[in-house]
Amino acid sequence: MLIAVVTALLLVVPLSEQKQKDFYAFKVINIRGKLVSLEKYRGSVSLVVNVASECGYTASHYKALQQLQKDLGPYHFNVLAFPCNQFGQQEPGSDKEIESFARRTYSVSFPMFSKIAVTGTGANAAFKYLIDSSGKEPDWNFWKYLVDPNGKVVNAWGPSTSVDDIRPHATELVGEIIIRKKDEL
Repeated sequence: MLIAVVTALLLVVPLSEQKQKDFYAFKVINIRGKLVSLEKYRGSVSLVVNVASECGYTASHYKALQQLQKDLGPYHFNVLAFPCNQFGQQEPGSDKEIESFARRTYSVSFPMFSKIAVTGTGANAAFKYLIDSSGKEPDWNFWKYLVDPNGKVVNAWGPSTSVDDIRPHATELVGEIIIRKKDEL
C-alpha cells in the first residue's frame, strides 16, 4: 500500500511541475540545436511568431518584424521566431536552410528557434501555453503573440493583422519598462 501511494505521488509531482506559470518558464531549442531557457527574455517584451519561408505573408512579415526588432530591441524587446511547416507545407527546409534564408534574404537579427509544431497533439509546450493563455490558436503561418515582461500573453493576432498594427501595443509595453527603470534610479 505504501509503495502504491509513493508511486502515485511520484507520478503527480512531474505533472504539476509541467504546468508552467508563464511563457518565460519554458525551455526550447534554438535554430542551431542548442537548448535555450526563455527565462533570458524575462523583463523584456516579446512578439512570438510562427514563421514560414514560402508563404504569401513571408516578405511583408519578415521585413516588418526585422524593422520592429531594429526599432525596439534588443534590450527591452525581441521578436522570437518559431518556424513551422504545419500550414500549407510552407516551411519545408532544415533549420540551417531556414536560418540562412531569413538572415540572407531579410537580414533577420532576432532570435530564431528550431522548427516546431504549433497546434495539435505534437504542439510545442510553449505554444500550447500561448494558445491556452490567449484562447487563440494558429490556423496559418505568422500568428503573433505579444508577451509582457512577466511572461503573460497580452494579445494574439492572425496573419492578416500587420506587424505595423501591433507596433503601438509593443511600443507601449516597452515604454512602460523604460519608465519603470527610470523610476528605479
